[in-house]
Amino acid sequence: MKTTYYFLIIALILSATMDAQNKRLRDYGIEIGVLKTGKLNAITDVEGVTVGHETIIEGDNVRTGVTAIIPHQGNVFQNKVPAAIYIGNGFGKLAGYSQVKELGNIETPIILTNTLSVAPGMEGLISYTLNQEENKNVSSVNSVVGETNDGWLNDIRGRHVTEQHILNAIANAKSGSVEEGNVGAGTGTICFGYKGGIGTSSRVLPESLGGYTVGVLVQTNFGGVLEINGVPIAKELQKYPYRDKILNDADGSCMIVVMTNAPLNARNLERIAKRAMIGLGKTGGIASNGSGDYVIAVSTANENLIPYQSKSMFNEKKEVRNDDMSPLFLATIESTEEAILNSLFAAKTITGRDGHAVNSLPIDKVLELMHKYNKVKN
Repeated sequence: MKTTYYFLIIALILSATMDAQNKRLRDYGIEIGVLKTGKLNAITDVEGVTVGHETIIEGDNVRTGVTAIIPHQGNVFQNKVPAAIYIGNGFGKLAGYSQVKELGNIETPIILTNTLSVAPGMEGLISYTLNQEENKNVSSVNSVVGETNDGWLNDIRGRHVTEQHILNAIANAKSGSVEEGNVGAGTGTICFGYKGGIGTSSRVLPESLGGYTVGVLVQTNFGGVLEINGVPIAKELQKYPYRDKILNDADGSCMIVVMTNAPLNARNLERIAKRAMIGLGKTGGIASNGSGDYVIAVSTANENLIPYQSKSMFNEKKEVRNDDMSPLFLATIESTEEAILNSLFAAKTITGRDGHAVNSLPIDKVLELMHKYNKVKN
């Protein structure tokens, strides 16, 4: 009887610990913005969008991975999605940019990984596309692969990401809740000097404004002067770049992927992508010289999918008017800001290459400051 009681207590403790580990920003009473979130508060609130991770942790020095975002469940090459890419700061190696800029669409899933693994990312997307039966005559694939540099925690020169890891991430893609923090492409990343990673969030517009959903997923690996809902966290904790003339916390990169079911053309998707940088700025990010900050924006609206081949010379599409874009801008800004903060709250302390350690965000101290500034919902 005593043994059973003992194990019950242990189980309750472990359960409580897991609950604490799984808490997100809103679980602590911190609410960003004014719009309502989707049911999952994730990019997968946009119908048809799936996310897959492949986390690679080997020995003491390998801390990296892959994250795949798939815009719809059909053949993406055969039914391309309207898209745009905005460069907030171009110190990066984003593959596929020029064709997206030229044609205004994306024809593959989106892959996020580390800086020196863009090539296997492209190889994986090429294999994935060519292996689909409908694509048996395809001879050109525009792979879209984004990256951030995880070389402080990861043996990036070892180039441990393979084509199979890319295919695994795509195969792992699913709807529902999205794992955040030290996972997939966020396994070895650093944000504001703390452990960064994958984060996600969403917003749903009221029916009077179209009822559309905007979802954002981020890979955070950048620096600046951290703020949470307007509270100067970095200043209060005396942790920000240049304070001691140490620049390590300032540079880095951020990949931002925006999905929406609003019917939009590439021009207005680029306008949406620009607004995501405002969300990054609201967290204190400064798009520093060495930061590759890219935003990929996609419309998943079924009526606007672009067929690879068509008997018609014309595209007949329904598109949101310019005058009705502002609510989508706000949804993008709020979702991006919260996704970045979710990545910090989910990330855990980690040790990697050459014994380098990066601590997680000190949530207890952060919550004290949020209460001090009356920024926690009771």
